This record gives sequence, C-alpha cells and structure tokens, in this order.
Amino acid sequence: MMSWPSARDWIFSFKAFIAAMLALWIAMYLGLPRPYWAMGSVYIVAHPLTGATRSKALYRVLGTLIGAAAGIAMVPPLVNSPPLLMAAVAIWVACLLYVALMHRTPRSYVFMLAAYTLPLVALPSVDNPTGIFDLAVARSEEICLGILCAAVVGAVLMPASVANVLRDKTRQWMADATLWATDMLSAAPGARVSLHQSRHRLAADILALDQLISQLGYDAESADRVRAARELRGRMTMLLPVLSSLATIVESMQAAGGVPAPLAVQMQAVKAWIQAGAASDTRPTLPSTPLEPGWDAALVTAAEDRLHQMVALWHDCMTLCRRLGEKHIQGEWVPEFLRWEVGRARHYDHGMLLFSTVTVALAIFAMGLVWIHTGWADGAGAVALGAISCCFFAALDEPAPMIRSFFNWNIVCLLISMVMLFAVLPVAHDFEMLVLMFAVPYLIIGLLVAQPRLAMIGMPLAVVTANDIGIQGAYSANFQSFFNSNIAGIAGIAFALAWTLVVRPFGTRAATRRLVRAGWSDIAENALGQHPDSHTRLRARMLDRLAQLVPRLAASESEVSSDGFSEVRVELTALALQREMASMPGDEQHAVRRVLRSITTYYKARLDGSADAPPQALQTRITNAQQKVRSRVALAALVDMQVALFPPALPATVSRKA
Repeated sequence: MMSWPSARDWIFSFKAFIAAMLALWIAMYLGLPRPYWAMGSVYIVAHPLTGATRSKALYRVLGTLIGAAAGIAMVPPLVNSPPLLMAAVAIWVACLLYVALMHRTPRSYVFMLAAYTLPLVALPSVDNPTGIFDLAVARSEEICLGILCAAVVGAVLMPASVANVLRDKTRQWMADATLWATDMLSAAPGARVSLHQSRHRLAADILALDQLISQLGYDAESADRVRAARELRGRMTMLLPVLSSLATIVESMQAAGGVPAPLAVQMQAVKAWIQAGAASDTRPTLPSTPLEPGWDAALVTAAEDRLHQMVALWHDCMTLCRRLGEKHIQGEWVPEFLRWEVGRARHYDHGMLLFSTVTVALAIFAMGLVWIHTGWADGAGAVALGAISCCFFAALDEPAPMIRSFFNWNIVCLLISMVMLFAVLPVAHDFEMLVLMFAVPYLIIGLLVAQPRLAMIGMPLAVVTANDIGIQGAYSANFQSFFNSNIAGIAGIAFALAWTLVVRPFGTRAATRRLVRAGWSDIAENALGQHPDSHTRLRARMLDRLAQLVPRLAASESEVSSDGFSEVRVELTALALQREMASMPGDEQHAVRRVLRSITTYYKARLDGSADAPPQALQTRITNAQQKVRSRVALAALVDMQVALFPPALPATVSRKA
C-alpha cells in the first residue's frame, strides 16, 4: 500500500521538477523542435538516490543513441514496405527487450530504452523518410538533455547516497533475521518456527538489495565498499536455508520429546549473543557432542552443525554491516564462514522470457498492421505508446493490471493536459509563469515517482502529460489536433491491454509452478553429480531462485509448494553429501549414493507427475545411511534432508538400531 510522502519524497519531487524546468528552458533556448521531450526525459531517469540516477542516466543515453541509430538504419530502406518495416521494428523490440529482462542491473536500461526508442523515432517519420536523420538527432538531443539535467541536479542539490539507504536496508534485514533466529532459539513446544512470518520477507528483500548494490558503484563509492556489499548479500542469502534448516530440526526435537538440556544451553547462549549485538569478542563457545547412535542423537548432531554455521554466517554478516557503516573502510575483511563459496549465478526462466517478448513483438506488429490498413493519420502515436506500455510491464507475471492502471491514468493525463493547455497556459506570458503553472501537477507526479510501488505509474504519467501538452517555444493550441493525437495514444494502450488479457491470461501461479519445477529439475539432474567445481554455481542459482519464488508463493497461494525452502535444503544437502563422499569408506559411499539415487528418482517422478510425496523407501534409505556415516557434516546433511522431505513429526517415529 502507498505510504504518506516523507520529507525525502518531497525533496526528490522538488529536485525532479527543478531539473525538468531547467531541461525545458534549455531546450526552448536552443530552439529544439520538441522541448517537452527534454522535460519528460528527466522523469525517465529521476530517482531518489543519486547513484541510481547516475547509472540510469549513463545507460539511458546509450540506449537512446542505439535506438535512434536503428531508426536511421531501418526506415529509409523499408519505408516502401510498411509490413516489413513493422516486422523489423517488432523483432528489434523483442530482441532488445529479451536482453533487458535478463539483466537485473542498471545495464538493462540500455536495452530497454533502445527497444522502445526505435518505434518512437521510426514510426512518426514514415511519411517523411528523408527527415529521419534530423528527427533522430533532435530526439536524441532532447532526451539526452533531459537526462543530463536530471543527473546534474541530482548530484548538486542535496544528493542522497545509495550507501546510506543500503546500510538502513541491511540493518532492517538483520533486525528481521534476529526476530526469526531468537524465536527459534527459544522455541516453545509446538511453535512452528520453520514457518516464521519473517522467512519469506527476508528472501524477497534480497532482490531489493540487489538493485541497491548494483547502483552503489555509481555513487562515488570505493571498490572495497562495493565488494563488502556483495559479500554481505551472499552471506545473507546463505543464512536463510541455514535458519530454515535449524528451525525444522528444532521442531523435530520438540516433536520427539524436547530439546536436550546441553543443546538448549548452547541455543540460549547464541540467542543472548545475537541480542547483544554479536560482538566478535563475546562469541559463545559451542562444543560438539560425540557421535552416538539413535535418531535423537542424530538430531542433536545436526542441530549443532547448523548452529555452528549460523554463528559463523551471523558473525560475517554483522562484521560486514559494521564495515559498510565505516566512513573510510580500512584493512582487509576475512570471512569466518568458509564451508560454501559465495556464487553470483542467477536463475533465468528463458521460456517465460521468450514468451513475454514474443507476445510483445506480435502486439506491436498487429498494431502496426491495423495502422497501415486503416490509414490512420495519428496511428504512429498509437503504435508507439502501445509498444511502450508492453515494454514497461513485460517483466511482470501479470502485466494486465498495471497496463489497465496506466490506461486509467492516461485518461487523467488527458484531462490534466486539456485544462493546462486550453485554460491555464494561455495566461502564462513568460517562462516564470509557465513554471508556476506546471508546479502543482508535476510536484504531485514527482511524489508518485518517489513511491517504489507507484514509480512505474508516476514516471509514464510525467512523460505522457508533457507529451500531451506539447509545450513549445510559442503557445499554440488546436483542439482537433490535440484530441486526435492523444486519443491515438490512449487507443494504443487499450489495444495493448486487450492483447495482454487475451494472450497472457495466466500469471503468478504459472510463474510459481515453473520456478518450483525448475528446482525439481535441478535436484534431479545434480543430486548424483560428480563435479564439485560446479557446486558454487548451483548453490547461487538455487538461492537466487528461492528469492524469486517466495514473493510469488505469498501472492499466488500456490498448491505446488507451501514453503519454497524445502527444495533448496534438499539440493544443498545433496551437494554437501557429494563433497563428503570423497573421504568416506566404501560402505558409507554406497549408502549415501543410494540416497542420492533415490532423490534423483523421486524428483524425476515429481516432474512427470507420477509422485506427489516422497516414498517410504527414500526415508528408509536415509535412515540406513545415517546409521553408517561417521562424518558429522554428512550426518547433519542426511538429517536435514529427512526433516525437509518429511514432516517434523514423522522422523520422531523412526527407530534406529544401535
């Protein structure tokens, strides 16, 4: 839900408005043909954080130039074959949009802007192909001027540091993690700490941290600070399955009769250490009990192993948070947690990306054919705005609601522009009065841009309103021309909405199912893997998938998976067992290999729909392997695998022989 504007939101709105008016004044002074493009471009790159504005500015300039160059290259040779020109535009948009959707960094702005700049430049020039070069140059000048003004004003007037926001976000993340950890470490009997309300929020927040970290490098920060932020993000990600594993093991011990007193003392010591700020010199000593037979002893061994991992990861996270808080980072950071390496691989659903971009291309091509066959004079504007609507929201699982909202707000833009153009601007006899006239609507729009949930509505509103008014060097208003051109844009958005409703009737539920099945496929393919060098990449990919999955699970209430953490833990334990097998004697290797083979068989069965729950034979093999292995790490992995695959109450009924 939208929160009330903060002081930072108001400051951003005023800065964006100042930059927009500066860009408009310079464009009018230079005599550029469409100065309102410079004004609107400010809001395309404006961001409350200075580093984010710089990154967007740099890459959007490149995207604009690439898109304009493509227009110059395509229009002259294809102008006499309109369907072929529309096909070329649609293919260009699809290819660039595909690359943009794959990137989760500021680099995506290059490809996104290059994608929709082409229809903005190419289509209006179809009637005058000889003027495409001048039009492309003018559009590039106007857009780049707006981007430059946004970057300069953002850097000079009360710059907001990405580093400060990142520090606040990481502290809040650690506070949420502390709530989960302390509840788990003092869990009352029957408490479902494995389903703690913080766990999904923690995973989802990591995706937001990714954007801040990617923008940190543009905030005049040192390489050490950027490196520390990336290390912190990696360890936060690894902490999640460790907390989930420990929580489920604690539940299993509660179901089996309670947490043994020595382990409870260790858990209380860790809880007190975390609540006291996790200082390095007060870290609790955690002795390991000898390996003993029986399920209860195995649970204790697994809990101690996960407790050691948790303390090491928590220590790393806290030292990195303190490091990020230093004004000048000194010395080299040495990690405490060394069991896993921090990977940076990402999970991409290429099937969904391809489907999204192909449907956008077909929508643009279909709109173009309608324009061509109807001979609509203002049809180019309809196709261009329809293409922008499709591109802006293509990354969403369900773009139709946002396009519908965009359509509704464009109606509002039309009404605002009509009042401004025909009732307000006629009395603006100088630029100062013009600024006053724009202040009220654009300061409100700036507040929308400052709200993360409404930024994708506020930013197009700013651009469309400026375009609808069409302010130029001298006042000129023709109602018929105004109405026809703006109705064309709204019609283009309506076509994009109708197209999306027809070709993308499914959304979050389908994306959730595909992510879950991708996890099953990873486990089936890699549970028996013999390539330890690929483990870092696999771990990073599965943890990234988890961060993508859990917000969708909350939104879709999917019946496919109730948690999202279980599959990740199964895969992590399979990788741990693979690594430990090299040092095991033959009989232990055989028992562990049988478990991994059964894991592969089970998840293949899940993929083809022949199994909904793990078979009893798998639990038996896990139990048999637990009896044989003498490695604490391997035993902890087997216990974690069992409690992840089977409800915590079930393992307590399994008896093991001495």
